[in-house]
Amino acid sequence: MAGKDRKKELARQRYERQQARRRAQEARARRIRIIGVVAAVAIVAGGAAGTVALVGRDDSSNAEEPQAKAGDCTYTPAQEAGAPKDLGTPAATPQHKGPVKATIKTTQGDVGIELDGAKAPCTTNSFVFLAAKKFFEKTSCHRLSTSEGLRMLQCGDPTGSGSGGPGYQFADENLEGAKYTKGTLAMANSGPGTNGSQFFLVYGDSQLQPNYSVFGKITSGLDALEKVAKGGVDKPGEDGTGQPKKKVTIQSVSIAGN
Repeated sequence: MAGKDRKKELARQRYERQQARRRAQEARARRIRIIGVVAAVAIVAGGAAGTVALVGRDDSSNAEEPQAKAGDCTYTPAQEAGAPKDLGTPAATPQHKGPVKATIKTTQGDVGIELDGAKAPCTTNSFVFLAAKKFFEKTSCHRLSTSEGLRMLQCGDPTGSGSGGPGYQFADENLEGAKYTKGTLAMANSGPGTNGSQFFLVYGDSQLQPNYSVFGKITSGLDALEKVAKGGVDKPGEDGTGQPKKKVTIQSVSIAGN
């Protein structure tokens, strides 16, 4: 394997290992929170088994989940840091079935994007919903990678820690044959079906497995992302990612026509 290709492969492998560790940590955190909820309800309800089972049911339950109508989206509750109270969830029926233009205004410059409502209707639906709720305002893009084979900026976490979200999650979309080339807009996740509000902007061709929903493309502002990348990473982890030295704060996300 050529030296350049070897570096790309090592960068990809480091990123995938880091993602696997993060998924395991978040799964453990979710289990701990469920146990805490069950204990609290048991104390308040005096051991009312029915209430405990309802609140503390985990993913191994045989109870059937509500089935969405064909073409509809399912947004299920998720315990996430920073989730605003009474945010709600997007409408089950996607509001956009074609391209949707939007602008992400940041402290480092504007980034124009086009959402793919045809191939990723539920992701587009969620992104537009969160933009309308001003969810992204004053949030930081908390994670930058400048490694060869992984060039992206990750945003959308209200806590800026990497573990925050909107308080709901939804299924993956548009994974078949997914490529993360320069200009791709995709969702970050902590495992299958755990999409929330975090997304990443690909400013250079990246080597990733097709595990992250592609829901659009960058139409302008790549120069702003490249400027951030040139500033480097502050205290990078073993996978080479960390907070960008040039702090990026989202000021607003506007949807064309709204």
